Amino acid sequence: MSTHTDEIADGQDSLQLRVYAELNDFLPPRSRFAELRRPVRSHQTVKDIVEAAGIPHTEIDLLLVNGESVDFGHRPRPGDRLAVYPVFESLDIAALTRVRPHPLREPRLLVDVNLGGAARLLRLMGLDVRCEFDAEDTQLAEIAVDDHRILLTRDRGLLARRIVTHGLFVRADLPFDQVVEVIDRLDLSNCLSPLTRCLRCGAPLADAAKTEVIDRLPPLTRRHHHTFRRCTGCGRIYWAGTHQDRLDELVTRILSTIRRTSPPNDARPPDTPA
Repeated sequence: MSTHTDEIADGQDSLQLRVYAELNDFLPPRSRFAELRRPVRSHQTVKDIVEAAGIPHTEIDLLLVNGESVDFGHRPRPGDRLAVYPVFESLDIAALTRVRPHPLREPRLLVDVNLGGAARLLRLMGLDVRCEFDAEDTQLAEIAVDDHRILLTRDRGLLARRIVTHGLFVRADLPFDQVVEVIDRLDLSNCLSPLTRCLRCGAPLADAAKTEVIDRLPPLTRRHHHTFRRCTGCGRIYWAGTHQDRLDELVTRILSTIRRTSPPNDARPPDTPA
């Protein structure tokens, strides 16, 4: 096992820090998968120490100090051994103190400007996604808490804000890969209802009679299409148009790539908007 000693002033108290699995992505390359020494002061909590090392608290599932499970408010002592673990996929740690809050009852998401490309695809899969591309970090954190949403971002500083309780640092670079990562890491495969939400605003779609929307349809659509849905939020009209095959293929690709825990809801509304 490699060991790396951070620069600690003579006489300064320190503890031993060990970071596991993908949480090492947040550390500088020379510090990954190694035992680290980090300074510790009497007023600091374990949350202060791990975030000072660059790890957002929303990415952590379990903290052990000298082998004992602790919460974020625990104040370690010089010489302690602090172990930091990410979300566990299969290991049952029910008897230990999980530091992450209980999952939100409904998976509602909030994305910042860095994930704008993924937002549309997440809505395509039927997930409730709110976009606030012009909001400052303080506003995003407040929206996430007030609206009970999971904050998705590539800004680790945003996730380090104290009021954020549910968040995810998205590692993938491309929108398709980001969507797969979000669904897998948040275990959302059984929450998917593809093509049931408006791609523009994210509100649910509802069936609409042709007579209710006919004045908003192009001439050829009036003649050849008879089944429509309307966004309950912005009023946009959808029908099975020329882009349906492309979107169906995209949904199929995502469903075939994610880690499945149960079949998705069977829903396939029309697509092409007016």
